[in-house]
Amino acid sequence: MATASRMSMGVTPCGLQSLSLTRNVRKVSASVERPGACCSRCYRSVNAGSALKRIDVPRKELFGASLKGLVPGNVGRAGAAGPVSCVLEEAAAEQLVESPPTKIWLSDVVVKRRRNYFKNRQWTSKDLTYAGFMIFMHGLCLFAPATFSWEAVGVFMGLYVITGMLGITLSYHRNLSHKSFKVPKWLEYTFAYCGVQAVQGDPTEWVSAHRYHHQHCDTENDPHTPYEGFWHSHMGWLLDDAQTQERVGARNNVSDMEKDPFYNFIEKTYPIHPMLLAAALYAVGGFPYIVWGMAVRTVWVYHITWFVNSASHVWGSQKWNTGDLSRNNWWVALLAFGEGWHNNHHAFEYSARHGLEWWQLDPTWWVIRGLEAVGLATKVKLPRKDHMEKLAFKPTL
Repeated sequence: MATASRMSMGVTPCGLQSLSLTRNVRKVSASVERPGACCSRCYRSVNAGSALKRIDVPRKELFGASLKGLVPGNVGRAGAAGPVSCVLEEAAAEQLVESPPTKIWLSDVVVKRRRNYFKNRQWTSKDLTYAGFMIFMHGLCLFAPATFSWEAVGVFMGLYVITGMLGITLSYHRNLSHKSFKVPKWLEYTFAYCGVQAVQGDPTEWVSAHRYHHQHCDTENDPHTPYEGFWHSHMGWLLDDAQTQERVGARNNVSDMEKDPFYNFIEKTYPIHPMLLAAALYAVGGFPYIVWGMAVRTVWVYHITWFVNSASHVWGSQKWNTGDLSRNNWWVALLAFGEGWHNNHHAFEYSARHGLEWWQLDPTWWVIRGLEAVGLATKVKLPRKDHMEKLAFKPTL
């Protein structure tokens, strides 16, 4: 239902002056259902030529709206029955495209809103940097056939395990994001440094974004929900930094890491570390090691990580009533060292084990279990029986 809403402009919460105008605001009657989901919503129009505006918007859920002008936590929340004060940025760039709902191929997931990534949008310097780096790394992969050797493939496989499993799935995800187990600090930092070499961002940035994903999973505040398209959930969200920063940029959920000198150092010096690895690979094996050890391996781990965000929210089965799109996907689990048992993970975020059935392969869990066996991993968390009974889908007659 679209209604005309007159905005009386004054000083915005950010201190920006603006003018009066009349605007059409679309209301959607969906309410906030997921606990922890943000109740204040910022809506983005598609008209150009205006600055930031302040508007009182009824406390309603508007799925798929682009959140422009605020980061989570910057706006005070009104009472449950009252309106919420939001900031509306009107711009022609990066508009959401409303189109008839369509299903993602071979899935029951319906795309409700699609983002416009390439036409009539403004590219920030970070967008251009990310896009250029991705094109460059994918382009280097074209040299893989010409530089093939079993030694180079061995470097690829070794770094795939070191950066993909030890770095991303074990450290960034299960240890740092969800604290599903503890290891001595020297080992925690070692595993985290393996994650740094995956070139997916510094630990604090990665963990903050992932925690927001769980807090707002498959709502309009989720940075990579497939409700805005498979491409968006897979990698498109990385090419719209303004929108991503508004959804996950506040970084008010990583106080446990912000005080740590090691993670602060990595954040400040982050680009240097992958370059040091690239230099070492070149010194040992020349250009073939750069192609296989940096480009092919990095791109491979990229897409596997992104498939957890996209494919594991689109294809697969659900055993647990998590209230979101998370699925158990066997082939993503195979590629991502057990991360594809994603419905299990969303049901029991705190669990160090994702493959809960004997046949659900979970190599990351095997490593954690091995660390526990030798006394290096402690406080290893597993799903509680009462929690499993509560979330299990009841059999239908």
